[in-house]
Amino acid sequence: MNLREKYQIPNDSIITVAGTVGVGKSTMTDALANALQFKTSLEKVDKNPYLEKFYADFERWSFHLQIYFLAERFKEQKKIFEYGGGFIQDRSIYEDTGIFARMHYDNGTMSKTDYETYKNLFDAMVMTPYFPHPDLLIYLEGTFDEIVERIHERGREMEKNTPISYWEEMYTRYENWVNNFNACPILRINISDYDLMKKEGSIEPVLEKVGHFIQQSRRWKSREMMK
Repeated sequence: MNLREKYQIPNDSIITVAGTVGVGKSTMTDALANALQFKTSLEKVDKNPYLEKFYADFERWSFHLQIYFLAERFKEQKKIFEYGGGFIQDRSIYEDTGIFARMHYDNGTMSKTDYETYKNLFDAMVMTPYFPHPDLLIYLEGTFDEIVERIHERGREMEKNTPISYWEEMYTRYENWVNNFNACPILRINISDYDLMKKEGSIEPVLEKVGHFIQQSRRWKSREMMK
């Protein structure tokens, strides 16, 4: 019996890993995909033509960056739809609109016109049949000090040179966002409770929780459809 069968995780499940920058989304995404033999939907950071420019000048490049991310994530959503599920996503499309774009609009680094254009495009995408909602959102959380330490350990110069106030605001916005998120069930996992890099088998307690949440969610959906 493989791990997916052991923890009763359907082979068409869509699981999204969310959390602030540096929290370990990519590591968790890879670990879950390997354990469940699922495909991955990864955030394309290295090939992003706007990311470095954005960190140098938020106001000049925030709209370009968010449109780029939105287009890339929508292409990933379409791919998931065409494959019929069985995916682990590294960051959700909901975070782009609910946290990043909103933060730049609130702070004046994205104009009202640009923000409304972005929001209208996002809303149109969500209404298409190519937009499968996740079965579960895994939210990775930790203390602010832990997050900053991980950002510096990762060693990306553009992130290390970013003012600490930017990370503080993003951390707070993520907490507010997840407390109001309702597009799918949420499994909150503290990063101090596991060590995927050093402890073999530490993914299994996560899988057990994932299986429980997805089974519970699908039973609820079935009851709702029968009403």
